Amino acid sequence: MAGSTSAPGLGRRLVAELVGTAMLVAVVVGSGIAAQQLSPGNVGLQLLENSTATVLGLTVLILMFGPVSGAHFNPVVSAGDWLLGRHAGTGLSGRDVGAYTLAQVVGAVAGALLANLMFDVPTHLSTHDRTHANLWLGEVVATAGLVALIFALARTGRGAVAAPAVGAYIGAAYWFTSSTSFANPAVTVGRMFSDTFAGIAPASVPGFVVAQVVGGAVGLALVRLLHPDVATVADDVVLPHGADHPTTTGGSAPDAARAL
Repeated sequence: MAGSTSAPGLGRRLVAELVGTAMLVAVVVGSGIAAQQLSPGNVGLQLLENSTATVLGLTVLILMFGPVSGAHFNPVVSAGDWLLGRHAGTGLSGRDVGAYTLAQVVGAVAGALLANLMFDVPTHLSTHDRTHANLWLGEVVATAGLVALIFALARTGRGAVAAPAVGAYIGAAYWFTSSTSFANPAVTVGRMFSDTFAGIAPASVPGFVVAQVVGGAVGLALVRLLHPDVATVADDVVLPHGADHPTTTGGSAPDAARAL
């Protein structure tokens, strides 16, 4: 049954981004703590447990918050949405990108603190050093692939599979990249506050964030090369805003893409 509904206002979208990013980091850090406690000394098994929980958690969170904010949970994705859509009049505005980024970073820190509280682990800055060029390269690869995947799905009308596809990619990238695929500046900042298997030392954060920004640029360049008109569907990466849009039940793939 068709209807019409106004796109969510910025305030609602920011709540969705903050809570969604907080829950994502709680999943990553919480499962990392659990893995370390359940499988002491077995790093491979810890990574399997951590990556499995992240795949499942990320998929559910995209489904839960996507209809409100687009479920970016990632400043690189939000910035890419603005960069691709700014000339076509689609996607996020510059103001919204700043607000999304702030909400994502605050949410990420809150998620790490929440995980520490749930497992009764003291909150300390991480001592897990990740300052090596091969890890930065891993972050470039992981972020480039993530960004290219998200925008390619939007451009080809396959947003209905975005949740499992993004979850599957991040799960795979845990294993095929040297950095275990943070691929997200907000999540990287949040994971500073976990001195566990899932943490990252503050001194390692700038290198990871720079690598993620570079990876985001590479991913955008790739998707622009493969899909020159991708800017026209920037709104499909975030729920359309500023106007009324029809909604349907059991709609087509493009309709589902707009819901994600």
